[in-house]
Amino acid sequence: MTGRVLALDVGTRRLGVAVSDPTGTVASPLATVPRRTPAEDATALAALAAEQDATTVVAGLPVTLAGKEGPAARAVRAYLEELRPLLPGLRFELVDERLSTVAAERALVGGGVRRRDRRQVVDQVAASVFLQTWLDRRAGEAGQP
Repeated sequence: MTGRVLALDVGTRRLGVAVSDPTGTVASPLATVPRRTPAEDATALAALAAEQDATTVVAGLPVTLAGKEGPAARAVRAYLEELRPLLPGLRFELVDERLSTVAAERALVGGGVRRRDRRQVVDQVAASVFLQTWLDRRAGEAGQP
């Protein structure tokens, strides 16, 4: 893998962003970006990608617990179709993000983060949860421990 990987948790009001380390082993929360227009969002994401030397964006696809795509998944797909041409230097992949927000909330509660403070970081923590799963799967496919 060349370059870091950004993860994007697409919400209606915010974009949670996480990033991998340079080796593609560990995911970390990075930023929460307020959603505006796709062009403004692309500008913010391009700046984060350049700052982090990222070449890939892994976007979470909110499928149902049954594994089906509903309105939320269709909305994410539509949004990414608007973003892709605005970020031509980045490769996009989709990943199942089921239960990533639940896992993020549990981790933050377990860490003693207050409710008001959790709201500010839960999207980026959720992005790091599904990015870590994606990184682990890629390592397993490559035969790495």
